[in-house]
Amino acid sequence: MKKAIFLLLTTGLFSAFTACAQRPSPQAKVSETTSAGVKITIDYSQPAVKGRTIGKDIAPYGKVWRTGANEATWMEVSKDVKVEGKALKAGKYGIWTIPGEKEWTIIFNSKSNVSGTAYSEADDVLRVKVKPGKSASFTERLTFTIAKTGLVSLAWGDHQVNFNVK
Repeated sequence: MKKAIFLLLTTGLFSAFTACAQRPSPQAKVSETTSAGVKITIDYSQPAVKGRTIGKDIAPYGKVWRTGANEATWMEVSKDVKVEGKALKAGKYGIWTIPGEKEWTIIFNSKSNVSGTAYSEADDVLRVKVKPGKSASFTERLTFTIAKTGLVSLAWGDHQVNFNVK
């Protein structure tokens, strides 16, 4: 009986320690009302670079990526907008990307409240292609910013990916 209790206690403590040691990436949310009166909100988790190579070790080039960590990243727009000149209705969308060395595809998906591994191309609403650039400074954790002009920027490592929402 004592062995059974000891085994249960040590297993429970090990499980609790393991759960604490594997903290998910921190949650972040950014929101801005543009000069055109569109409220843009992005909710995401912030994975860290941790010495890895973007495009190889993390967010592999040419593959659909959840654009964050944990649950899928989502973006909500309060009015009908144009993203890089293409129409997107007001609403809440999952944001996925296909990173590339010379081009990133930004994907707006009708499923916004899903696991970060539950992507389905059949649910895509809009895809736009943008050119990535080098960020002004290294950003350890993935960070989104939204300017009053509607410029949305993703900065991570030495990468910066911008797209316009008007």
